[in-house]
Amino acid sequence: MFSIGFIDYFLDEWHANNYPEWIRAKSGGTMSVTHAYAMIDSPKGGRGTEGWCREMGVQRCRTIDEVIRSCDGLVVLSPDNVEMHEQLCGQPLRSGKPVYVDKVFAPDLAAAKRFFKLADESGTPCYSASALRYAREYRSVPRAGIQAISSWGPGDIDSYSVHQLEPVVMLMGVPAERVLALPGRNGVSLSIVFVDGRWATVSCFAGESPFAMNLCMEPQNAAIHVESAFFEEFTAALVAFFIDGKPSVPHEETLWIMALREAGMRALANPCEWISAPR
Repeated sequence: MFSIGFIDYFLDEWHANNYPEWIRAKSGGTMSVTHAYAMIDSPKGGRGTEGWCREMGVQRCRTIDEVIRSCDGLVVLSPDNVEMHEQLCGQPLRSGKPVYVDKVFAPDLAAAKRFFKLADESGTPCYSASALRYAREYRSVPRAGIQAISSWGPGDIDSYSVHQLEPVVMLMGVPAERVLALPGRNGVSLSIVFVDGRWATVSCFAGESPFAMNLCMEPQNAAIHVESAFFEEFTAALVAFFIDGKPSVPHEETLWIMALREAGMRALANPCEWISAPR
């Protein structure tokens, strides 16, 4: 049995609650989440660390080091508190064991570079990804003909825009050059110019919204409405990573995404001004 350890800010959150069963099922029962650590109990009134571990059949660990020593593979979670990743990732990324870091990978580009430097220096296989990049609708797009993209979906720029930024960067295949934000009462749109002159818009709407995309392409345009089971594809990629240690997302691309998100956050603080993406 391949044992997986969870390292989280607090455990009673949607990702931690669902990943264990998905991993078990997608691995055919050969992988299991066996140990977990959390910095705090849920601040949202959910199960505390002790209760979550008991109900999930997982061994509670008092330190991150205990999780690392006990498990074959590691998952750093804290999906809605990226500011905690610096504290949570340090030991795992030095461990030499395969590490998946949940979205958002890092709070800014400088931190993302530090994370990968730690992993490279210790020979630790690692990657991070939005589950949306594995949607079959996005992955079937012929990238060579893309001229421009208009994308939209739910959520905010801080923690949820990555679900749009990642597919856009994946499809464009180049880093962004500059970003402009147009905020409104119930959402925000980012205008993005890439280094090769192509452009994209990314709109995040408050409340319910599908993940969708219009693509200006050669020889003809295309419209995408994500309906596929992208979390199943995400979990399959995660299981494959734990088997062979080969990340499904290039580190360079993750750095492009983190740079674009950082520029988007800065643009949101300076509406209608072009903000250069960091390098």
